[in-house]
Amino acid sequence: MKLYYDKRLKDPTYYGQQGVRNGKKVTSKNVKKFGKHSELLKITDDPLAYVKEEIRKLNEEYRVGRVAFDLTADFNERVKHSDDDISSPTWVNTGYFFLQYIMKDLKLKEFFKQITDGRKITFDSYTVSRFLTYARILDPASKFATWGRLSSYYEQPSFDYQHILRFMDLLADNYDGYLAWLYKNSSSVAKRDTSVLYYDCTNFYCECEQPDEDVVDEVTGETISGLRKFGLSKEHRPNPIVEMGLFMDSRGIPITMCLHPGNTSEQLTAVPLEKEVLKMLDNAKFIYCADAGLGSYNIRKFNSMGGRAFIVTQSVKKLSGTLKKAVFNDFEYRLLSNDEPVKISDMKKFDKQDEKNLGLYNDSAYKVIAADRAVGLGLYEEKILKNGRTKKVKAAGILEQRIIVTFSRKMMEYQRTVRNRQIERAKKLLELKDPEEIKKGPNDVRRFMKRISQTKSGEKATVEYKLDEEKIAEEEKYDGYYAVATNLMDPAKDILAVSHKRYRIEDCFRIMKTNFSGRPINHRLPERIKAHFLICYTTLLVYRLLEAKLDDQKTHVTTENLISTLKNMNVTNIHDVEYMALYNGSRTLDALSEMTQLGLDKLHYRPKDLNGKLKKILT
Repeated sequence: MKLYYDKRLKDPTYYGQQGVRNGKKVTSKNVKKFGKHSELLKITDDPLAYVKEEIRKLNEEYRVGRVAFDLTADFNERVKHSDDDISSPTWVNTGYFFLQYIMKDLKLKEFFKQITDGRKITFDSYTVSRFLTYARILDPASKFATWGRLSSYYEQPSFDYQHILRFMDLLADNYDGYLAWLYKNSSSVAKRDTSVLYYDCTNFYCECEQPDEDVVDEVTGETISGLRKFGLSKEHRPNPIVEMGLFMDSRGIPITMCLHPGNTSEQLTAVPLEKEVLKMLDNAKFIYCADAGLGSYNIRKFNSMGGRAFIVTQSVKKLSGTLKKAVFNDFEYRLLSNDEPVKISDMKKFDKQDEKNLGLYNDSAYKVIAADRAVGLGLYEEKILKNGRTKKVKAAGILEQRIIVTFSRKMMEYQRTVRNRQIERAKKLLELKDPEEIKKGPNDVRRFMKRISQTKSGEKATVEYKLDEEKIAEEEKYDGYYAVATNLMDPAKDILAVSHKRYRIEDCFRIMKTNFSGRPINHRLPERIKAHFLICYTTLLVYRLLEAKLDDQKTHVTTENLISTLKNMNVTNIHDVEYMALYNGSRTLDALSEMTQLGLDKLHYRPKDLNGKLKKILT
């Protein structure tokens, strides 16, 4: 703060004037009025010396963060006019400072500097990368909408929409190197646990109606398949889809990903991507963990080599008749909690209302079955034909493995409750007496209906539909049972605990699709589609690393609470003198402040303070 007065006047008014650098603009504001020279003569013989001393005191208070400003408000003053079609808010977000706190250790600025060195690029790739990542968490939208909302961030970045598209092309060209760089540098942000790697696939639907056509390279003759293809989708959407595979470590932090056309069998994606992971981990030993759809004979055989192991979900329904007899036989079942012998028949009958049985109701029974013959597990392997196509054939090899079967009374009751509701829906369909088609899908209620045709000699057949009691009874046999296959000899309880963590990779997909709005894909070109997924992957990695660092300080924050807190951390400019927080404190903000020491839990901020915090996390 400095002294200001008009020296030309005989009776000047003394002001305390504050110079403020607000982004790229420097302004000066009269923030303190001390009065006229004649007025100050009533309290001091030397008004000028008096005012200078007062300003010195104010500067000392300002230095430690305490100062009182005289601000005036004109209630007749109108808002600043613009030629925009819509009014825009005057607040800006500072919650992304916490995201940048994580991103700075990924050293992406160095990565983009390396790949753009010597190229004529007129925009800052790192800046574009940062704000596309922030936007996926704070304000997920299309790339064009993201560009239109850049003014909602404290930094007020300046780049054009065309720069976003050029950046996406650049990112796609460096696909493999970018993923390897992220893994290498993420290890310095939070401790990684690669003793167990989880793999799964999911589909993202596209905003189009026609699939991509395959293109033949004129030089090599290679057929390049388009990414957007029709394939199996849980949502049954009539849109082409893109398949994404994801490897995750034991802490839920992504390791790498792969992209394939939507009609690709997910079993063909695991081994090629795992080979890339082995390069990243320097051929480290780990346990491969996946669901039944990604536990084919080829995948299990691959993870039986090089000191690796596998834990994959095993379908009880696909077991051979001999193994099924072992599953449904009461012999050798034990409680998971204390290894005491137990019978499944007793597990199904005990009184769950009795408080003495509460522990048993929450417990599970287990049995270990030797199952070295892969054929007996209903496994298939993919064989490549001469024409390049793949064909499923029954596995003929032998794997050293065992099956851990569990039974849970609680799971049995849950599955039967779901089925009973489906049966009631099937009965209502039967009352209509006009089901167009009897579907046999694993979750379609019409699988419980069967068609019966009756005819007399020379007469037209009459068709009726009835409830398939045999089908219902057959499904009930498997209620409560769950199995995993593994080549490990560790205790069953430890193996099941590893398998249970598979839910975290499903959570990764849920976050990308729901919280980050990763679908639908609004891009057409393969390079842009790849770049879109790389941005979503980067966002997931940054979020998971932030979550991991909070976990390291024994703080658990839900996804919704963490993202909502970051979104709500907005500040507004008060007369270019200060920024005032428009958010309240919370346990989530306390945890973030303790972790980062950024000091974003205050009500008032001087512009130079926010600029200093930003400079700290950008360099």
